[in-house]
Amino acid sequence: MTEQPLRVVVADDQALVRTGFRLILESEGIEVVAEAEDGERAVAAVRRCRPDVVLMDIRMPGLDGLEAARRILADDAQEPPRIIMLTTFDLDHYVYAAMAAGASGFLLKDVTPEHLAAAVRLVRTGDALLAPAITRRLVERFARPESPAGPAAAPHRELGTLTPRELEVTGLLARGLSNAELAARLGLSEATVKTHVARILGKLGLRDRAQVVVAAYETGLVSVGSVADPAGGR
Repeated sequence: MTEQPLRVVVADDQALVRTGFRLILESEGIEVVAEAEDGERAVAAVRRCRPDVVLMDIRMPGLDGLEAARRILADDAQEPPRIIMLTTFDLDHYVYAAMAAGASGFLLKDVTPEHLAAAVRLVRTGDALLAPAITRRLVERFARPESPAGPAAAPHRELGTLTPRELEVTGLLARGLSNAELAARLGLSEATVKTHVARILGKLGLRDRAQVVVAAYETGLVSVGSVADPAGGR
């Protein structure tokens, strides 16, 4: 049976960005089913087309990308789309808030064509765009309790329900490790790692690895300044 192509909605108020992303994705066999220039149209396009992934600009006129993402994820669809937030180099606090709301990660708008297509495929599998260096920078800027830009702690994230191994996996997820890196670090198979991640999501009532990262910082499991790249990079 031929695998169905990934279906994507691109939401950005710049026509050149939308066109560029469409051309890149379609050249990789990924179908762009709709474009939207603002948040209202993005929500409508998602409800109409039921895509697998949404590329959502944070700053758009009228309804911004963050509120649009919240509305999309709050819909009663059996399997809501994965949302990738688009941002500039200056990572603002909206990105962190979007992750807390359920977005699967973020991309800088100057992403290379290869990384764009890979990112769309990655989040569709349930993984998250959380490169360690970028995750560290984002958290250090906006996850501090004293920061006025920091989001309020999310309720009902009871880490006490996790086993010691699940707590260990959660801490490593918060540092941006992939399933393969987790398996190597813990001496487990990738299948076992996936099982642990699924159980963590279920126990904490979260839908995405990105939300696990947010929960780890908001509950104090991982502290700001403790994140390091898996290979020891800065």
